[in-house]
Amino acid sequence: MRIGAGAGFAGDRIEPAIELVEQGNLDFLVFECLAERTIALAQNARRSDPDGGFDPMLLERMRRVLPAARARGVRIVTNAGAANPLGAAHAVAALARSIGLGPMRIAAVLGDDVLDTIRSEAFPLIDREGTSADLPPIISANAYLGAGSIAEGLAGGADIVITGRVGDPALFVGPLINAFGWSLDDPELMGRATMIGHLLECAGQLTGGYFADAGHKQVPDLARLGFPLAEVSADASAIFSKVQGSGGRLSLASCKEQLLYEILDPGAYHQADVVADFRSVRLAEVGTDRIAASGGGGTARPDALKVSIGYDDGFIGEGQISYAGPGAVDRARLAIAVVRERLALIGANIDELRCDLIGVDAVDRTGLGPPPREVRVRVCGRAACEKDAACIGAEVEALYTNGPFGGGGATRSVRPVVAVASTLIPRERVRPHLVMVEG
Repeated sequence: MRIGAGAGFAGDRIEPAIELVEQGNLDFLVFECLAERTIALAQNARRSDPDGGFDPMLLERMRRVLPAARARGVRIVTNAGAANPLGAAHAVAALARSIGLGPMRIAAVLGDDVLDTIRSEAFPLIDREGTSADLPPIISANAYLGAGSIAEGLAGGADIVITGRVGDPALFVGPLINAFGWSLDDPELMGRATMIGHLLECAGQLTGGYFADAGHKQVPDLARLGFPLAEVSADASAIFSKVQGSGGRLSLASCKEQLLYEILDPGAYHQADVVADFRSVRLAEVGTDRIAASGGGGTARPDALKVSIGYDDGFIGEGQISYAGPGAVDRARLAIAVVRERLALIGANIDELRCDLIGVDAVDRTGLGPPPREVRVRVCGRAACEKDAACIGAEVEALYTNGPFGGGGATRSVRPVVAVASTLIPRERVRPHLVMVEG
């Protein structure tokens, strides 16, 4: 079975996915589009538009990919349903009709939204002290579902499966279960399948995108980066590759980096379907841009599911301005001192304030090297009140004529903060289910 990674985040390029569908001889294409905060932001968007709340790029992805996918029998799985998988399914069905693609079955996976459960009691947080009851106003709470409902939708004849929050590897595990008839109760197969999904889930990271480092890790033709696919066998071994002639490089090194990406413990990678063990995974180069992966395993699925809780956390105000020429750094530091004093004088209630010189100390705090001849001031602060947050950008902009000479290119912004906390809830309190939409 051949399965491709068509996206690794919500804003990913669409062209590599089209290339995979047209030239990759795929059975399945997966769009992975949700980060930890993405679904909370989507829930926030749904407040003003009850029919929205899914990935804004979903319909454009489908418009450009579906004709080739339908012509070649490629089925699609995506978590771009975000806060509204059912709404997304209806929107995709309407799009398919509008471009003349004929009858289509779309499965929406529901049940990850556990907001009422989280609001009903205090759940201990796993990334900080306290409980869910201690958080500011909660916007969303979504449990990480597994692959079962995805496989069920495909078994029911779905051409497209659209989910909300699921574990990223589960997007790939579901099609593998469907293709090979694997049991969710087989931890060894689920662990190996999770390894395959984990290697694919970030798309261009595996083929050199996030791997590239000028002068150290050379990756050819990054502007035409190709996304990866896997040829998977019934024993859950796989060969990873990309479309011949596409940009990037799929190597042992890029695969090793991705295998260890974000997993904490390689012997106990907790997912909804399995606690995966990657310690026995073996990688081997079997050709140019072709890496074979085998091994791995796992133990029984955990009794609890992780939940991402999105909550309102005030506002961030920001202002930026640039200085150049002799003494640029000194003038920029004077500008920061002026803004700090002004915020105190006007009584702006700022909870956190961060002042950086981009190009000097915004990232690199070592202080090594000669001072640059141009530098950009960035002042950011968090406030409970939008009006207080707005004072930051206003004071930075006022530096045009009320601060050191030569300031230019000032910008200002205020944005609401959607923060994320995590907890665990018992598996039995989450009830995933399917709704089929006929397109």
